[in-house]
Amino acid sequence: MSRRYFGTDGVRGRVGEHPMTVDFALKLASAAARVLAPQGGTVLIGKDTRLSGYMFESAMEAGFVAAGVDAMLIGPLPTPGIAYMTRRFNCDFGVVISASHNLYDDNGIKFFDASGGKLSDALEERIEAELEQPPLTRASRNLGRATRVDRSRTLYQEFCASTLPPGVDLSGLKVVIDCANGAAYKVGPRILADLGAEIVPIGCSPNGRNINDGCGSTAPDLLQLTVPGVRANLGVALDGDGDRLVMVDHLGRIVDGDQLLYVMARALQRAGMLRGPVVGTVMSNLGLEIALRSAGIDFRRAPVGDRYVLSMLRETDGILGGETSGHILCLDKTTTGDGLVVALQVLAVIKQTGCALAELSSAMRKLPQILLNVRVANRFDPGEVPLIQQAVARIEQQLGTEGRVVLRASGTEHVIRVMVEGREEAETRAAATELAEIVKRAAA
Repeated sequence: MSRRYFGTDGVRGRVGEHPMTVDFALKLASAAARVLAPQGGTVLIGKDTRLSGYMFESAMEAGFVAAGVDAMLIGPLPTPGIAYMTRRFNCDFGVVISASHNLYDDNGIKFFDASGGKLSDALEERIEAELEQPPLTRASRNLGRATRVDRSRTLYQEFCASTLPPGVDLSGLKVVIDCANGAAYKVGPRILADLGAEIVPIGCSPNGRNINDGCGSTAPDLLQLTVPGVRANLGVALDGDGDRLVMVDHLGRIVDGDQLLYVMARALQRAGMLRGPVVGTVMSNLGLEIALRSAGIDFRRAPVGDRYVLSMLRETDGILGGETSGHILCLDKTTTGDGLVVALQVLAVIKQTGCALAELSSAMRKLPQILLNVRVANRFDPGEVPLIQQAVARIEQQLGTEGRVVLRASGTEHVIRVMVEGREEAETRAAATELAEIVKRAAA
């Protein structure tokens, strides 16, 4: 059975358009209750700061309670915080109402199982099958209860702080933190301040509409100006639900997910704690692969999407992986991508080595990477078109061992993504432009 509503990260869409409507949210809650807690149980519900989060929270609360499931409402908290607190409270499952790095017009609903992991495809398919049934309302004696547990957020703050190595704090560091006016706006600054850092908060004043709007990991321009402007050691930028991270060095330069993976992998290697390969994706910069290879660290590539990175880490007994976007998994610390936990690991390396972020990341040279989106009338697999295959083979031969070509169809749009990497930017851009034109001709 193919999934109609669940994508790579839950259900997501434009608020007011199917499926992101109140009636669908209530039906989804009822369906999830029947699959994940058929005999009753407890669900933890968290959200980010979108205006629509309140109505979806209320709709899902009604659906769960009517189906006999107790609902614990924790309010705005990062997605990884919900994963952690689901385990901590021994809930049967957790729910996050968030559209991650999207603007406030969108929203989404994603689930965690009792262990704080994402649901399997099989469970998501079972929930979708239950959507065919009308919402369940049990007799009064079997209804669930709803309670607010907002003050329990401090437990997540304590957990994040506990991931620092013993004896390490953040005293002496001046950090600008940008929370994208999102779910981490309270806990993010508090964690860093409690650990002794001098903080300058930006993007920490949500109004329901300004999440990810000109701020956060997807729009770090203000952070890049602020860090050198206030003479901070570095900047931390999260996305709207706190599971992604990019950083900015003292000169205002972006340090992305690939560079952060390199810094963390080398630190774990030096400490004798790195296990298994480091896992990136087909879109990870070739410079990361080359730098890790030079350091004697195995590197593997998974398909795009953190669930595929997680799957490969489990298959290979690895503990560290992630995406260029800053969605990084530290499986020795937690079960899902957590921007705050990752930031603390990098800050710990800075404190332990006495090196600036710019110095730590400089050993990985990012190769020019040109990504072009080719809009097509109908989705197709570019790898099955002879004209495109021949062009790819020719360009790969031209680029040599320090170049790469990746073509993939978007899973959500009528777009073919053309990515070319190489040593020289001009040559790489020319190759990407040529290949994009060939894809256009093939799609016509």
